[in-house]
Amino acid sequence: MIKKVLIAEDYESVNLSLQKTLESFGIHDPDYVYYCDDALIRLQKALQVRQSYDLLITDLHFEEDHRKQKITDGEALIAAARKIQPDLKILVFSATGRPSTIEALFGQQDIDGYVYKGRNDTKELKQAIDAISENRRHLPRQFVQEVKQRNAYEFSNFDIEILSLMTKGMRQQEISEFLKKNNIRPSALSTIEKRLNSIKEALHFTTNEQLIAHCVKMGIV
Repeated sequence: MIKKVLIAEDYESVNLSLQKTLESFGIHDPDYVYYCDDALIRLQKALQVRQSYDLLITDLHFEEDHRKQKITDGEALIAAARKIQPDLKILVFSATGRPSTIEALFGQQDIDGYVYKGRNDTKELKQAIDAISENRRHLPRQFVQEVKQRNAYEFSNFDIEILSLMTKGMRQQEISEFLKKNNIRPSALSTIEKRLNSIKEALHFTTNEQLIAHCVKMGIV
């Protein structure tokens, strides 16, 4: 059961909105901070007096100002919080975040929920907190749809050939030379580059490393 909550959010209006949402769950007077450094200090002090927090709600993006910070974003805060309190429930409430970032937060940092700021976010926040209270994860609907789209993407034999060679450590120029040597067409370097960019765009990845990791994970190569 969630009783003690810490909010890390640099916009006061969002802080107030979150507090109001928490009140509907009987959670009154949650602690809130505007800086990631302050959030980590609160978590550490709570642990020291054996009054640890049950839930951390944090944004990913924090605007810089005159005050210098050691921890400047939500991702770093989550990683630091996990180190000192592994069992802490974590809910991300943010307008930022690529699908690959969200996937990493769930897979590597084991967050419990993610809610996009925007239309109907109050309703989804309540759904997320309700799920987390019951030890369930809350994945944003938009993210689920994007993952389904990725998994449904049809890779051609040419795509698989390129990606398989990349998993062996071959660079794009080396792949082009390999294809030419083995009479596999198309083999032009420009064609390989365009094809990789097209796949990344369709699957919402920004780097070849992210694409390869996804394909290995899904058993495509």
